[in-house]
This record gives sequence, structure tokens and C-alpha cells, in this order.
Amino acid sequence: MRPSLSLSLSLSLSLRPRLSLRPRLSLRPSLSLRERVRAMFYHAYEHYLESAFPYDELRPLTCDGQDTWGSFSLTLIDALDTLLILGNVSEFQRVVSVLQEGVDFDIDVNASVFETNIRVVGGLLSAHLLSKKAGVEVEVGWPCSGPLLRMAEEAARKLLPAFQTPTGMPYGTVNLLHGVNPGETPVTCTAGIGTFIVEFATLSHLTGDPVFEDVARKALKALWKNRSDIGLVGNHIDVITAKWVAQDAGIGAGVDSYFEYLVKGAILLQDKELMSMFLEYNKAIKNYTKFDDWYLWVQMYKGTVSMPVFQSLEAYWPGLQSLIGDVDNAMRTFLNYYTVWKQFGGLPEFYNIPQGYTVDKREGYPLRPELIESAMYLYRATRDPTLLELGRDAVESIEKISKVDCGFATIKDLRDHRLDNRMESFFLAETVKYLYLLFDPDNFIHNDGSVFDVVITPYGECVLNAGGYVFNTEAHPIDPAALHCCRKRKEEQWEVEDLMREFYSLKKNKKFTLQRAADHGEGERAKDPEDAPSEKGGEKRNFKKSSHSLLSCPSQSFNSKLAVLGQVFLDNT
Repeated sequence: MRPSLSLSLSLSLSLRPRLSLRPRLSLRPSLSLRERVRAMFYHAYEHYLESAFPYDELRPLTCDGQDTWGSFSLTLIDALDTLLILGNVSEFQRVVSVLQEGVDFDIDVNASVFETNIRVVGGLLSAHLLSKKAGVEVEVGWPCSGPLLRMAEEAARKLLPAFQTPTGMPYGTVNLLHGVNPGETPVTCTAGIGTFIVEFATLSHLTGDPVFEDVARKALKALWKNRSDIGLVGNHIDVITAKWVAQDAGIGAGVDSYFEYLVKGAILLQDKELMSMFLEYNKAIKNYTKFDDWYLWVQMYKGTVSMPVFQSLEAYWPGLQSLIGDVDNAMRTFLNYYTVWKQFGGLPEFYNIPQGYTVDKREGYPLRPELIESAMYLYRATRDPTLLELGRDAVESIEKISKVDCGFATIKDLRDHRLDNRMESFFLAETVKYLYLLFDPDNFIHNDGSVFDVVITPYGECVLNAGGYVFNTEAHPIDPAALHCCRKRKEEQWEVEDLMREFYSLKKNKKFTLQRAADHGEGERAKDPEDAPSEKGGEKRNFKKSSHSLLSCPSQSFNSKLAVLGQVFLDNT
């Protein structure tokens, strides 16, 4: 059952996107804006180091720190891959050493299973896979081994006790030393159950231990099994009984990254089943929650409207739509959300759509990235300058409202711009990163596959850094090609590595650059000083067209922007 026509008409008439009267940016992203974003990062990052490290987060109004999610120096982990995206290899290398020496997961702390996964496990995995690019001296067997990978695995193993439930759906909190507390609530939000496949499947593929991917898949399928007859899932569920406790269905808080990970898991793993699950959900979402390019909250069994609100966390949705090729719908929804941004200089946590104003006690903006994230994805798909205008507005709003002497503060109330004494780690992991990538079209993250590295692993040659990166929900990029580097079972690895050590003493990893020819499948070696022969064993290769594909991978079975970008291997066809 859909909401009333009168509500639909009122939304259409009163909240149609308004045209911007400001000068439009050029089609080319602004270098000056990119450098302003860089300065934002270092203003926040340096004050974290000076005033808050080794605590999890900076308190920018009092210039000190606090632990929030488990005492992991969380901002340092979250900011690590952003350092490389900004080109700071020396600081990346320094932080890698600091984390190896200073982070301990064997502590008596109750930690969020969801947050530890996306921020800590995701951040360490991303940094591990980017280490060689950042000039870190990697060990024999990389990317199938390495200190950051071992740290990520250790953190993930601390989370595994949470999955030991009758349904396979995890508890929301786990004690890192003792496991799940006896009195722990069995009620977990949907996103807290369905947001593991990207990190856990990556771990399984790199380490050879299937347990991580297995528990993540079991949790995903448990949610799918317990969807309503009209195809929707609620907000919170009892992981012991599989009974829905909160039956509001939507795309925002408590549900959001479940849908995101069905799509990204499908792209990362080339998994038809995950994509099929999302597409079925997408039909139900359109049928019951979508009105005039807004998405409302409805009762999961009946489809009747329960909350006609827009939540700031929902702003990821246009970016997700772009990944499945639904760009037109994505742009229309994005423009709706952008009108809210222009109304307040940020996105309030809750926005009442019929009233066109904030919801009581939900007026804040903690510098969330979701609308900027969608702008980055959509700009890559469309090159529409409106998306750059959002980026410019975001830079100006954050600098004007949120910047203080010791960093950037959460906006407690967008109506009067009062600030709160917190700077969440995702500001450096996501918000600044997506802004920078929006204004830096030549960043290595946007690689189209024409340049890549070939590294030698214990299992043969492996293609890396060719593009198609899949961002986890904390904006930590995962190289999908890396999942194909470590296919052997873990028990076979050590025997192979012993044989490789002698080989490694004679021949180091090599970097290759391919320039695609305009009308045929040949490539040629680019002139790159890093690629010249050296005492390290590098050598030049000229690739010639032959009767078989040089490097190939199966064609994608579904359409999406990331899937296309993920086809980074050359194929003569």
C-alpha cells in the first residue's frame, strides 16, 4: 500500500529542487578547491596528532582527546589511506610503524562489532593493500601476508564470537578480551548484521581462512530469509529469535550499509546472488518507500508510511544507484538532498519532508560524508558541474561553520550553528577523502586500468593497483584484484613461500605501465623513471598483441560503474 496521493502531490509541489543562482563551476574540477580540501585535512590531522593521539578522537573545542570506539588510536587508522590519496607517502610509512608498535587488540574493552569492522579492519586492510604503492618495504608473500594484514585478522578474530548465535546474525557488541558479555542485548540493527562481506571476504581471500567470509555470508542470508512478504526488512532484529523488534523499513540509519554491501560485495566478489538480492530489495524500496524522488520510512509488513523524514545517512543512496547504472534516478534524488544542504549549510540528521524543516533533537550535522560521497560517484558517471557545486558548498560550509583552532567540530544545531566538542574519525576517513577525490580527477584511485603493477606472490604473478577500487562504508578502498592473488589454501602457502625466497633474492617485484592503443588491443611500455632497469631487478617489457589474451578476467554479469571500472585486465576481445 502506497502513501496517499495528497502527500505525494505536496512533496512534488513544495520540494521540487531549486536552481542554483551562483556561478557554475567549469567542467574541470578546481585545483584551488582541491588544495583547500588538502589544507582542511592537515588542519584536522595535525591537531589530532598534537592534542589527541593516542586517543581515538580529537575534541576540537577543548584541544584534547577521547576514546570512543575501543581505544585503537582510531583516527590514525581511519586517516591512513587518506594520507596516500593526498600523496603523503612519508607520513603513511611513519604511521604504519606507529600502528604496528602501539595498537593492541587484546584489551578488556566492549567494542561495537560494526564500527570495529568498518573502521579498524577496513582501514588496516586498505592500508595493507596500498603499502607497496606507498613505498613501504613489504615482506615476502605480500599481499598474502604482512603486518597490517595480521593486525586486521587479529581484530576480526576478536569479533567472531559475536556471530555465534542460532541465526548466524551477530550481536552488536563484543568484549575484545572475553567475547560476548552474558547480559548482552540480542537486539541488533540491520546494518550491524549485514555490513561485513567486503572486509571479511577480503580477509578470507588474502589469508586463506574461509571463516570470515562464511560468517558474513550467513548473516546476509539470515536477513534475506527474514524479509517481509512484501520484500522489506526492518530496522532492528533479535539475533537469537529472528523476530523484528523495530519494523520501520527504509534506506537510512540502521539499514543503510546492508544494501550498500549487497552491491559492493557483488562487485568485489563477482557474485550474482548478492546482486540479485539487492535488485529484489530495490524493487520493493521503489514500490513502497519512494515518492517524488524522496524515500520515506514505512511499516515493513504493510508498506504504510511510518515516518515522512529524510535522514542524512540516506544521502549515500544516489551514489549506490550510480553503481548499478541508475544514474537518472540518482541525480533526481541527489538534487532533492542538495536543496536541504543549501537550506542549512549541511544535512540535519532528520529532515521532515512535508514540513520542510528539521526534526526536534535531530538538528545536528556531525560532518557526515554521504552527500559528498554520492557527488563523487555521480561526477565520475556524469561530469555534471552541479556535483562540483555541492563540493564547493561543502568546503565553504565546513570551513565557515565548523573550523576551530584545534580542528573541525561537529555542528550541534544547523539552525544556529552551535558546535559540539567532537570530531569523528570519519571526517578524515570519508568526508575529506571524498571531497578530495571529487576535485582530483587524476588521482590513482580513479585509474581506468591503463596503468597497473605486476607483483610476484608465492602463487605466481599478480596484477594490482589497476583501479576499480571498492570503498567500504568507511571509504577505505579495497583493490578487487588483490582477492585473486592468494588463491592457494593457507596450509600450502608456507611450502611455496620457502621456494620463493631464493627466487626473491634474484628478482624483485616489477612495475608495468600499459597505454591502451586507440583502435586495437596493443599496449606499449610507458616511459617512467621508476620502470627503468635497476639493481633491484626491474626490467622492461614490451607487450605485443598475440593470439591469446595477455591478461583477462571473466566479463561482468551485471552492469555497474564500478564493475566496468573493475575490468582492469586487458582482453583482445
